[in-house]
Amino acid sequence: MSALTFEATGAALEAVEAHIGQLVSDSVASRIFGKDHTLWGKDAEEESSKRLGWVEAASVSQTLVADIVALRDEFRSEGVDRIVLCGMGGSSLAPEVITATAGVPLVVLDSTDPEQVEAALSERLENTAIVVSSKSGSTVETDSQRRAFESAFTAAGIDARRRIVVVTDPGSPLEGASREAGYRAVFTADPTVGGRYSALTAFGLVPSGLAGADIQALLDEAEEAAEILREDSEDNIGLQLGAALGGTSPLRDKIVIVEDGSGIAGFADWAEQLIAESTGKIGRGLLPVVAGKEAPEVTGAAPDVLVVRLVSTDGEPTLGANEAAVGGTLATQMLTWEFATAVAGRLLGINPFDQPDVEAAKAAARGLLDAQPEATPARFTEGAIEVRTGDAGEWLEGATTVDDAVKALLGQLGPDGYLSVQAYLDRLAYPELAGVRDQFAAATGRPTTFGWGPRFLHSTGQYHKGGPAVGVFLQITADTDQDVTIPERPFTFGQLIAAQAAGDAQVLAEHGRPVLRLNFTDRAAGVKQLCAIVSALPAEEAPGR
Repeated sequence: MSALTFEATGAALEAVEAHIGQLVSDSVASRIFGKDHTLWGKDAEEESSKRLGWVEAASVSQTLVADIVALRDEFRSEGVDRIVLCGMGGSSLAPEVITATAGVPLVVLDSTDPEQVEAALSERLENTAIVVSSKSGSTVETDSQRRAFESAFTAAGIDARRRIVVVTDPGSPLEGASREAGYRAVFTADPTVGGRYSALTAFGLVPSGLAGADIQALLDEAEEAAEILREDSEDNIGLQLGAALGGTSPLRDKIVIVEDGSGIAGFADWAEQLIAESTGKIGRGLLPVVAGKEAPEVTGAAPDVLVVRLVSTDGEPTLGANEAAVGGTLATQMLTWEFATAVAGRLLGINPFDQPDVEAAKAAARGLLDAQPEATPARFTEGAIEVRTGDAGEWLEGATTVDDAVKALLGQLGPDGYLSVQAYLDRLAYPELAGVRDQFAAATGRPTTFGWGPRFLHSTGQYHKGGPAVGVFLQITADTDQDVTIPERPFTFGQLIAAQAAGDAQVLAEHGRPVLRLNFTDRAAGVKQLCAIVSALPAEEAPGR
């Protein structure tokens, strides 16, 4: 098989040495692959008993390949070569990594931002097919996207039924409705695999295969990796990685994931959801931080940070203190990190297969959509930015500029805290906004995450509410004059994304998390204004340092 490598130094190495013997003695590896649902304690048994199908996904999914490839060839013979994936979280992140690494085009629509939706709807519709992916079959973002595309196909004189492919769990509302509607194809996935562990099921394979990725090779590599990972051996790299992630003492709970020559495009974004949603609960957890090689979290020496590098299997990685490095092919890495996350869950004493706090933000958004309340007035407006808070905001008293407001939020950071920046904008149109992550990390000296809304709600959103209560939150929203209607729904995409942002801010505030809300009245001007403010933050004067 393709090589799989692991190296560790400092606290990471000490964690491996401290725990590997017991993990082997407890037969953790073979028990995971034997679907032993008792590994994570009594409270986790009910959920884990129905969530371990991922250990055999590579073999079970082999039967899907021929049908996916045949459908891809049919589409191409009809001139359909643009695949748009309508999906969120576990339904979108794996296909995005698989296709980007393979170098094949896939449009990932994991947003309700009306401008990003409109851009997806308006490009080469005559050559487009969509994959609608939703495990539950009731995901509001995915349902809204399907409705918009179906309407657009029909308006263009295209038979929408021939352009819609569905991936869902058997028996979901979406499966029955899709078969009744006569959509082109309906693929059902193994219901015993949770969304964030679904990379090697129909959710990862259907959009990737239709886009042109070699999904047969992907499954073959994963099957070979499974044979190694199931061994109860101190050389088991999955056990070693799991021990490093969840076994440091004192716990280094900020896991900085760095692309360092692995050749896998966007893997850290996929691992971010896997780790955050699996471990961030009951006041515990690991915060994944996606960062570059020169990021402040990597070059600094914070005692709660563990750096994990994604490296090539060729040569020896260069590691700093308290670091680990993992090398392997895409499928090998995916299965290894899924396995290691389950191992880390055992060490942390949490259930890695539930997500108890995800529903809260969804419920709040639904309530706001139903009520359609008037927006609360801004505290003040400066330039293209309106300033609000998600809580009572006593900490903001006295602020009269956006710069004041940002510094007041950073002043709420404790020595073990983190900053979460959440941008509810078109991520394809304003990629420069993500650059504030490094600048904030440098200014605060604390780990900083950056997420595009609402997709992060299906990823790190669980950790924000369920993990340690040490985060502060900067939420960025934007007005638009380019709203998009949702057929047969009493709200637009603009109203939907506004409700999702407000709902999440409300739930964070209810959990006692400080939330600063910045709304751009003009998108381009707001992005430019905020980037200028953040770039001027001096590290030596930063609050919360």
